[in-house]
Amino acid sequence: MTYKKIDIVIICGPTAAGKTSAAIKIAEEFKGEVISADSMQIYKYMDIGTAKPTLKEQMAIKHHMIDIVEPNEHFDAAKFSDLSHDIISKLNKKGKLPVVAGGTGLYIKALIYGLFQSEKVFPGIKKRLQDEALIYGTPLLHKRLKKIDPETAEKLHQNDASRVIRAIEIFEGTGKRISEQQRKHGFAEKQFRVLSIGLTMERAKLYNKINRRVDQMIELGFIKEIKSLLSMGFTENIQAMQSIGYRHLIDFLKKKSSWEETLETLKRDTRRYAKRQLTWFRANPEIKWLEPERLEDMPELVEKFLK
Repeated sequence: MTYKKIDIVIICGPTAAGKTSAAIKIAEEFKGEVISADSMQIYKYMDIGTAKPTLKEQMAIKHHMIDIVEPNEHFDAAKFSDLSHDIISKLNKKGKLPVVAGGTGLYIKALIYGLFQSEKVFPGIKKRLQDEALIYGTPLLHKRLKKIDPETAEKLHQNDASRVIRAIEIFEGTGKRISEQQRKHGFAEKQFRVLSIGLTMERAKLYNKINRRVDQMIELGFIKEIKSLLSMGFTENIQAMQSIGYRHLIDFLKKKSSWEETLETLKRDTRRYAKRQLTWFRANPEIKWLEPERLEDMPELVEKFLK
């Protein structure tokens, strides 16, 4: 017996491409609600640096998967997939169109295809690697990962402690690279009927938007937000505070870099992140890419898909 898969629309692409406004437009036009697929917007109190939808935007259209965990709580693609599946099921029963919007490619992939189940690893490996990260720093472990699994290392930032540790942990415990296990899993069977729309633009234009967004975040009080997080007891060592923007401004507050150096590095690293996002999404041939001048075509794409 076969069953009808739930229709979902995904709006993906690099940071600053306009995913939030595009998703709201689709949700308004097709009686939907938005599910954020952003690995940083899940955290409470981290609003400016994660470019969360504004209160006005969230009041216009209901958003899910925003402000659901504390900054020091562990969260991963598997949890995102499980929670989002429940939300999509409930939206479907209410006759609402799920509109998934975000730039965290692994979260979107886990939602659509599920995640492979890695083999059990030896106890104690994770704790040892965490201790090494504290003593020697995550970048050193990232260098080790480059030798073990260069494909995975290329996708991960050198300060992404939990994912770097997990990749090494899997290799040491099973003798197999996580990238190999992911390919074996294949991500072959979609769990929904999916329309994926990617937002893109000419590289120079995108980079200019990113630079302006960083300036706007500073004007909106990004530094004040970080000081507030630190005063609440969320230290610089937790994963959430190691993300782009937060770690840069913490370095400035600790006088590790000048203001000019901080801004320059923050903008550069955000541009590099956008490039990695594009590389990830471009590998998916099913994504229909739209540039700003073609965004008016988006409702027509969705309408055809739903019919």
